[in-house]
Amino acid sequence: MSDLIDVDFDNEKPVVSGRELHEALEIKTKYSDWFKRMCEYGFNEETDFKTCFSNLGSELHGGQNKVDHQITISMAKEICMLQRNEKGKKFRQYFITIEEMWNSPEMVMKRALRIAAGNIETLMLENTVQQQRIAELQPKASYYDVVLNCKDLLPISIIAKDYGWTAVRLNSYLHEKGVQYKQSDIWLLYQKYAKNGYTSTKTHTYDGLDGSIRSKVHTYWTQSGRLFIYGLLKSDDILPLIERSKKE
Repeated sequence: MSDLIDVDFDNEKPVVSGRELHEALEIKTKYSDWFKRMCEYGFNEETDFKTCFSNLGSELHGGQNKVDHQITISMAKEICMLQRNEKGKKFRQYFITIEEMWNSPEMVMKRALRIAAGNIETLMLENTVQQQRIAELQPKASYYDVVLNCKDLLPISIIAKDYGWTAVRLNSYLHEKGVQYKQSDIWLLYQKYAKNGYTSTKTHTYDGLDGSIRSKVHTYWTQSGRLFIYGLLKSDDILPLIERSKKE
């Protein structure tokens, strides 16, 4: 059966746009009034549908956002049955086919494998971060290092300012020098350098858009790491701004 309406499979359950279904069924009633009447049949938000917005993006609508709804296939199927006409019957059969496909053993296995792959990637990242944290705790620091490490940790952007650089430029330089690599938006030191106490990783929590508590790992540089970067840049004849002015 050819596609009668776009189905979004990138959710926990496949969904369709309420407005698109309203148009496809050729409902003459205004969308907001029609959808409100459909909900009187016992459909519940979050269970059967979610409110969203669609930018109709035309001069007719002024490009303004219009209230739309993400409707589960189960709800869409029942709505089609309520229309009591050939168009509704045709769409209901289409949604039954979509449900059968979604619940087929092949699709269930495919979704399970995708979830498993995502979990493995997350575990690998957590393991890599943990290895760096362990390496950061291993060095036997000299008295000089202890004094340096008692000072505040610094983000790479602060160190970059010493040279009139941006954080992006300094991170790229350290990457080109084989000091660090990027994994899932986190800069991590190669094992050769991770054990020297140059960095310290911290986890920050923040509120997600969906209200959940999320976390992100950030890498900070110790004063010992700052001196390491200084030596690395100096070997390439790149001095901090303060030393350049003195030299001039």
